[in-house]
Amino acid sequence: MNWLKLESIEQLQTIKDNSSKNLVLIFKHSTRCSISRAALDRLERNWQQDEMRDVKPFFLDLIRYRDVSDQLAEDFSVEHESPQVLFIKNGQSVYDRSHIGINYRELVAIAQGPAAIY
Repeated sequence: MNWLKLESIEQLQTIKDNSSKNLVLIFKHSTRCSISRAALDRLERNWQQDEMRDVKPFFLDLIRYRDVSDQLAEDFSVEHESPQVLFIKNGQSVYDRSHIGINYRELVAIAQGPAAIY
């Protein structure tokens, strides 16, 4: 899996702009949380590029970039959680899940289903 690193607040505007062309996935990870590590491992282990070819995946280390995480919560009107996954489409969060609610098959269904329609 080839993560794009989300490390600055300025990147959030780029993500919003790009989300009109591609569905954007953001994974918020806490390096201090074993649940976050398990969710990340499951996602990376299951990720199939052919299933998610139209998705741009971004990785946010929210401990190191807490300001970015805080701004993300504000910009996309989501409560801060960790681990957390969001799909961004047309500049808005169209899906978010956290903790054990992060399910790869569900992400594939969203990426290939009605939410992915441009």
